[in-house]
Amino acid sequence: MPRDQINEIAAFLAVARERSFTKAAAQFGITPSALSHTVKGLEERLGVRLLSRTTRSVATTDAGERLQRRVGPLMEQIDVELDDLRALRERPAGTIRITCTDAVIETVFRPRLAAFLHRYPDIHVELSMDYAFTDIVGQKFDAGVRIGEALERDMVATRIGPDWRFSVVGSPAYFERRSPPATPHELGNHNCINMRLATAGGFLRWEFRSPEGRDLHLRVEGQAAFNTAMSVLGAAVDGIGLGYVPQEIAAPYLASAKLREVLVDWCQMIDGFHLYYPSRKRNSPAFAAFIEAMRYRGSGATFL
Repeated sequence: MPRDQINEIAAFLAVARERSFTKAAAQFGITPSALSHTVKGLEERLGVRLLSRTTRSVATTDAGERLQRRVGPLMEQIDVELDDLRALRERPAGTIRITCTDAVIETVFRPRLAAFLHRYPDIHVELSMDYAFTDIVGQKFDAGVRIGEALERDMVATRIGPDWRFSVVGSPAYFERRSPPATPHELGNHNCINMRLATAGGFLRWEFRSPEGRDLHLRVEGQAAFNTAMSVLGAAVDGIGLGYVPQEIAAPYLASAKLREVLVDWCQMIDGFHLYYPSRKRNSPAFAAFIEAMRYRGSGATFL
């Protein structure tokens, strides 16, 4: 239905309800004569009189009463639904689907998720773990997470974490059997825990930068391989071999001496995690609230 017809019906219903052009016109912020012209336009369009007008009163005709009785409740229901939608801006609701890695879940989302869900009880968050470069549009995700250097140009990105680095870690029990490597070149003498990557067609390369600034990318060998960083970390804690994992997930184990870090000077910093989503996507109130809650504001900042 054209918008002008909707406006005409709304104008008629206001006059029928108030039984006064003057009172109804005040609701719309227009003059009574302008409102009368609008109602006349509806009557001419329908070919029937809807209102009986005198100098003292306004009343509905049989046709007008029928229109008011049948259409009035529908217009009221539309108003109710629009009010409910406006309320979503005050109380966001809905489901948010994010694709990310287990390391992101553990280090970025887990520390903030409980407070976010408590603040927004009508929002549901689904975190799907995946190490592939997922098509977030095709798979109907609201967003994904990547490091800054891997972001696509047609995506909007919001930083959700600080810069970080990989750590090469092993357990005390492992280092009782093997001497710690002094350089990455000595990793060939160690049992290294590989991580399988679907997008790379093989295992994750261990990347280093020498104190002189030379980059070094290595394929390592070992008895065990996994497809998640948390599994690699667990295997390192169990003494299976050396693991190559984000330093932040290893930090609690390093602090408790369950793991020991080696090759620290060779491990370079990496651009932090970013939440990315299509630039042409109109964000729902729920997703906008999620972005704001997860936005990285610097070390020591609060998030909610």
